[in-house]
Order: sequence, then structure tokens, then C-alpha cells
Amino acid sequence: MPLITFITHDGIANEVVVEAGVSLMQAALNNGIDAILGECGGVCSCATCHCYIDRTWTSKTGEPSIIEKDMLDCVIEPEESSRLSCQITVTDALDGLVVHLPEAQV
Repeated sequence: MPLITFITHDGIANEVVVEAGVSLMQAALNNGIDAILGECGGVCSCATCHCYIDRTWTSKTGEPSIIEKDMLDCVIEPEESSRLSCQITVTDALDGLVVHLPEAQV
């Protein structure tokens, strides 16, 4: 099972083991990662699961869809590596993924 590291805005790292096939958002919720809210339940309609994918991993998580890009226009402090964690499915290829969490969602 892949190991994912969620890093809070103030630098605290939380490593979690995640079952492949779930969304990154669900993995965060299942493991008590507070900065991922997921208020819409993962249907790409609220952007409360906004995160920053570590730049060394962006090629492995793929490009956001047009709908996701539209939602990312609504987030506070967007960056080039911004993604909605509900739109990323955890796979074995993401073992070691590093995800940074925005301060705005704390």
C-alpha cells in the first residue's frame, strides 16, 4: 500500500499508508488530516480539498480536468501545483507522494 506524506502549512509531516484505489481526499479524511475538508464528498464542486502536489510528483498525478481547473479558480492562494485531492486516485505508482496543505483550509 502506498505511503503518502501530508505536510501542513507550518511544516508538520503526517505519513499515512493508503489503500490503492481511493481518492487522495478520502485518504486524508480517513486519516484525520484536518486541512482536507471534502465538504462536497468528492464530486469536484466545492474545492475544500485543495492541496499542493509536491513539484517532484506533479507528472505522476496527471493534469487536472477542465472542471477541476474551473474549481481551482475559486481557491485561496492557488499555485501551479494546486490540485483538488478528490480528483487524484491513489495508485501504487504514488508510493512516496508528498502533498502540501494550504493554510487557508485550517
